[in-house]
Amino acid sequence: MPRRCCTVNEVQRPRTGVVRNWAGNQACVPVEVARPTSTEEVAAIVRRAHDDGRRVKVIGAGHSFTATAMTDGVLVRLDGLSRILDVDIQTQRVRVEAGMTLHEFSRQIHEKGLALPNLGDIDVQSIAGATSTATHGTGRTLGNIATNIVGMTIVDGTGRIHVIDEHDDRLNIAAVGLGALGVICEVTLQCVSSFRVHAHETVEYLDDLLADIDGFASSADHAEFFWMPGARRCQVKRNNRTEQPLDRPNTFEVVRDKYVGENLAFGAVCRVGRRWPALAPRIAKLVSSSVSEREFVDDSFRVFASPRHVRFVEMEYGIPLECLGEAVQRVREVTGRLSFPSLFPIEVRVSAADDIALSTGTARENGWIAVHQYQGAPYESYFQQVAAIMDSYGGRPHWGKMHYLDAHDLASRYPRWNEFQQLRRALDPDGTFRNEYLDRVLGPID
Repeated sequence: MPRRCCTVNEVQRPRTGVVRNWAGNQACVPVEVARPTSTEEVAAIVRRAHDDGRRVKVIGAGHSFTATAMTDGVLVRLDGLSRILDVDIQTQRVRVEAGMTLHEFSRQIHEKGLALPNLGDIDVQSIAGATSTATHGTGRTLGNIATNIVGMTIVDGTGRIHVIDEHDDRLNIAAVGLGALGVICEVTLQCVSSFRVHAHETVEYLDDLLADIDGFASSADHAEFFWMPGARRCQVKRNNRTEQPLDRPNTFEVVRDKYVGENLAFGAVCRVGRRWPALAPRIAKLVSSSVSEREFVDDSFRVFASPRHVRFVEMEYGIPLECLGEAVQRVREVTGRLSFPSLFPIEVRVSAADDIALSTGTARENGWIAVHQYQGAPYESYFQQVAAIMDSYGGRPHWGKMHYLDAHDLASRYPRWNEFQQLRRALDPDGTFRNEYLDRVLGPID
């Protein structure tokens, strides 16, 4: 057996022993925690683990609700890989280390006059985590964040470094890899010129939205709505590109709406509902009545993402867009008969089709339904009933969020499933990146 060696920057014994995700619903006790600062250090860590017969997993911001990053082997943290390496203004391409968060990346490229064409409503995830799980925003003509990848550098299961560019057939397989193909160290993203967004938030009746879901999906560049189970009305967000001058909310409005209203006050309401679930109908009315109409203009990345300090668990499925209205109505019926009520709004979004092998948007325009439950409140019955509805439409679960499917269920929902498995065997023949979650959703490595 080769002699083990490491630098302080490469491998450290975990201080607490237990590593948890943001939501607190997943935990593991790795034998080592690695904090590399270069691609070469990542390769050395993986080689040692492979030679020692240990598993390796990577964790970014810990915002996945699944166990995809959990391991009892070597856990690699990407905090030390968080620099922008190159900005090409002419081609609008940016090469960045994979541990940088979407928030920091957006802020830094904005200073260069660039932006990502779309973001989700949370931007604290690492670039590696967000792309590997096909994290998405909303917009009928816009794909998930991984669709912006035009190049990447990964370390395979034996510690070899692979540079994959847009001319390599492997790119449209590796772009959404679930952490099963290797450690992503660098990513080159196709960006666009910085742009402003006119945000228009309204309060509308759910029945009206469901009556013309196709019209809703096309009503803005970025359209979504949030509906509190038990309420009749929704908060609707329609964001459109604009060249209007900036008209930002003032500091008082931001603190009032984003921090006090959406976090402090909402968190208090959730704690009341968790303790006294019979008050849920009143909570639904309170939450829905507290939303008001507003308009503002700001830089795109400041509009798309919001702070989320109230912790929760989440399940989200993409289904064929034409089924979205019917599916929301069926979920609505489920929420009306739950023994323990939902304390969080249901989120409805849309996204474009793409050609990435395990992207949830592969070969299909999607409507998205996300259900949540406040941390510590019962969710199993709720999520399982919603999952059964989504499965009836051939739903594809968001790879970073909870679901109950396995490889047998998932294989038929992805036309390029076998291509992904072939690349997995090539890049990780000995299962260095396996864990229980990947064994379940991808199956064994033949």
